[in-house]
Amino acid sequence: METKNIKHKKLPLGFTFSFPCRQNKLEEGVLLSWTKHFKVRGVQEMDVVSCLRNALRKHKDMDAEVFALVNDTVGTMMTCGYDDQRCEVGVIIGTGTNACYMEEMRHIDLVEGDEGRMCINTEWGAFGDDGSLNDIRTEFDREIDLGSINPGKQLGLYLGELVRLILLKMAKEGLLFNGKLSTALRTKGKIETKHVAAMEKYKEGLNNTKEILMDLGLTPSEEDCIAVQHVCTIVSFRSANLCAAALAAILARLRENKKLTRLRTTVGIDGTLYKIHPQYAKRLHKVVRRLVSNCDVRFLLSESGSAKGAAMVTAVAYRLVSQRKQINEILASFILTKENLIDVKNKMREELEYGLKKETHPTATVKMLPTYVCGTPDGTEKGKFLALDLGGTNFRVLLVKIRSGRRKSVRMYNKIFAIPLEIMQGTGEELFDHIVQCIAEFLEYMGIKGARLPLGFTFSFPCRQASIDKGSLVGWTKGFKATDCEGEDVVDMLREAIKRRNEFDLDIVAVVNDTVGTMMTCGYEDPNCEIGLIAGTGSNVCYMEEMTNIEIVEGDEGKMCINTEWGGFGDNGCIDNIRTKYDKEVDEGSLNPRRQRYEKMTSGMYLGEIVRQILIDLTKQGLLFRGQISESLRTRGIFETKFLSQIESDRLALLQVRRILQQLGLDSTCDDSIIVKEVCGAVSRRAAQLCGAGLAAIVEKKRENGNLEHLKVTVGVDGTLYKLHPHFSRILRETVKDLAPQCDVTFMLSEDGSGKGAALITAVAKRLHSVAEN
Repeated sequence: METKNIKHKKLPLGFTFSFPCRQNKLEEGVLLSWTKHFKVRGVQEMDVVSCLRNALRKHKDMDAEVFALVNDTVGTMMTCGYDDQRCEVGVIIGTGTNACYMEEMRHIDLVEGDEGRMCINTEWGAFGDDGSLNDIRTEFDREIDLGSINPGKQLGLYLGELVRLILLKMAKEGLLFNGKLSTALRTKGKIETKHVAAMEKYKEGLNNTKEILMDLGLTPSEEDCIAVQHVCTIVSFRSANLCAAALAAILARLRENKKLTRLRTTVGIDGTLYKIHPQYAKRLHKVVRRLVSNCDVRFLLSESGSAKGAAMVTAVAYRLVSQRKQINEILASFILTKENLIDVKNKMREELEYGLKKETHPTATVKMLPTYVCGTPDGTEKGKFLALDLGGTNFRVLLVKIRSGRRKSVRMYNKIFAIPLEIMQGTGEELFDHIVQCIAEFLEYMGIKGARLPLGFTFSFPCRQASIDKGSLVGWTKGFKATDCEGEDVVDMLREAIKRRNEFDLDIVAVVNDTVGTMMTCGYEDPNCEIGLIAGTGSNVCYMEEMTNIEIVEGDEGKMCINTEWGGFGDNGCIDNIRTKYDKEVDEGSLNPRRQRYEKMTSGMYLGEIVRQILIDLTKQGLLFRGQISESLRTRGIFETKFLSQIESDRLALLQVRRILQQLGLDSTCDDSIIVKEVCGAVSRRAAQLCGAGLAAIVEKKRENGNLEHLKVTVGVDGTLYKLHPHFSRILRETVKDLAPQCDVTFMLSEDGSGKGAALITAVAKRLHSVAEN
């Protein structure tokens, strides 16, 4: 650092440490054993990075932070990987020998996680320590092993020493040098690998052999030189064969891992023996290709050793650490503390009260709309009913047959129709004519055009109701924008459209919200169900409230279902402290800016948009998609809820996440996929927690309404987010339990949606009506 005049800089440091280490992290490695003539005391079983850090601390004028500990084999693979991205194996054949390769995470039991790949340092030098190579080991191998620093370990590449021992035996037996020995020939380590390489050189080999032998104090004849050269060839050829066999095993494994009939790959390679020996590389390549004929292998010599690779690993680690910091800062704004959630619960509770009071109702953000649904099913309902279900881009028409008594049952027949965008955003007349056209098709299809059936209309938009069959639209949500509807009675608009068509007549008994429909559907199965929750495209809750608390409706007897329309919670700025800049961007770009703020943080329609805004920001900062904002990332609405659910699925490997992103036109790396998954997780987790906090306010209110120490209640739930997302329902339930510990809440999935609920409400209304008449 002094020479390069960089002492004053804080620099990331990568440490190539070419000895077997057990690594739990990239920047930590416990030395298992010394090899290659090293035998320093007190280091084995120690973390060598800590040792290096301690030594660095002694130099106060130096500031270097260790980010990565890398084996030289890994360094070689990374160095070559920089020039050839197919490189997934690193091999060293030099003083020692070793290999590393990219293994599938799912096969590495020692490390948690099964996504992506990780580089495995094989430490193959120890292959055979268990005796598995005994049948091919010679007396010379055994002699070398016994004379080494680590007997019984790392049986392999002491080529020069092997040649010396063979020549010594041949001389002793009178086969070489006329049986004469020299002191040098008897001395360990006098013949080195570089000598073996020189003796095998084409053309100059014999001359070199003569010189080397004379330097050893011997007087060789020409026959001696040829014989010695032959010994060198046999020893180095065996070495190349052994390395080729081990490498072939790795290549065969890679091919099987990828389930390919043919593998194309690159092996990064380094080491003095491989580099300086004239025939070694050629022999190794030839044998590898013969052993794995179904692999096309490119061998790439590492020009700058393993140091460049270690620097690469360090650079990547350094980039990831600073990236991680930036990503964590961005996602931190989506983390809600328990205090935040309690605050949301308390504020929601206040807004519920404002909505119920006559004086504050007109300005309340949570509308608290009376539905005039005053009872849940009791099992005596029966008859045939029609139900309509309008709540999103699909419209359903259903025929519902309800049987009462011991064999009570509900049978349904339905047909789904699409609502094109031009009709969602056209005129009110066009929308209701389209609805009636769909009803006509269904009645025709079922052969019941002549029957005047009672009808329940699930209309999943905020309505102010004056009775069960009157509802004026407060305002469109969920992308609907049909003109001349707001403030109008939707039942009247439907009746007018039926008249215009003049083909059939229907008895419209009830207009209901999908949330109420969900509560009724579940209430038919479980009399304890007094709350309905929708967590799907939109987000809403209804519940049975005591009539005494509903100041905006006459009468104090019994209960009435209140459609909270809680999506508008926060429109007065009461939750601005937890809204992020991404929420504000999504809000500003929506069809109804500054309205439905809570819904925009909790419902499926907007979560994907929030994710998209975050991804754009991360890409702008160069943390994703190589800094390239693709056309599809600029497209509003590409991230549907279903993609969020798929991306966050625990069963999906990163490769599948990448595939989903590619379908969306986003070309991602594995790192990108991890980040996208995290972003989706942060957004959906917050949505589930906010939903849970809101629901906790409702169950607490019901508990206090009944002056109960403990409340036992069932919540009927519907909606794609709750049903399909892998974690949403669990986080929602946990949040409710945490924030309303005195309430025992059961969640019941509405299997048949709100259409069945509309029919049940119609049936209950008919029942109550006939009771009132009698």
